[in-house]
Amino acid sequence: MNRPSTRLSKRFLDVTISATALVALSPLLVVSAALVRWRLGSPVLFRQQRIGLGDRPFGILKLRTMTDERDSEGTLLADDLRVTRLGRFLRNTSIDELPALANVLFGQMSLVGPRPLPTRYLPRYTSEQRRRHQVLPGITGLAQVRGRNRLSWEDKFRWDIEYVDNQSMRLDLVILSLTVSKVLRRTDIDSEHCVSAPEFLGGEHTKAHEQQPQRAA
Repeated sequence: MNRPSTRLSKRFLDVTISATALVALSPLLVVSAALVRWRLGSPVLFRQQRIGLGDRPFGILKLRTMTDERDSEGTLLADDLRVTRLGRFLRNTSIDELPALANVLFGQMSLVGPRPLPTRYLPRYTSEQRRRHQVLPGITGLAQVRGRNRLSWEDKFRWDIEYVDNQSMRLDLVILSLTVSKVLRRTDIDSEHCVSAPEFLGGEHTKAHEQQPQRAA
């Protein structure tokens, strides 16, 4: 996958599919954004700094799915208490991910690659786990078609590194086809305990942490 010709082919696929999808799905995006504005107010888009290629941060775009409800001390409530019925629908159908196609078009992401994680996780990686940033992050990836949020962090990183070491156009096409199947069947959206993956703490903290309900990343 390090060959220039293959990188160009991957980029061509990214631009072609993301641009086509944004145009074709624009009515769905407009309606979804209007519903988010009506039910949740502004902002319609959720923006968060994530880690990209070469450990460089970028702002990922998603449709907002949660309220900003806080407890008496001003701390955000857990995800499962803030996600709305509309938000859960957008997540279950992966409609909330559609704005990230713009990240692909701008070259910050690829259609396929390790899912980008929050910047606060960067110091917590082992040197092996950090290899996931040797390629562009993706809207979908090998970990997503192998279990998505139902996988442990250890397994997610194992599949991410597997992709980095074996990436190819053929593998990308297989992952994309499996992703479409999973989206249509709405499988592996939630983790066992919460609406999103639990916080990644790094090291030995993670296994114990994954056994308890927590605020998600």
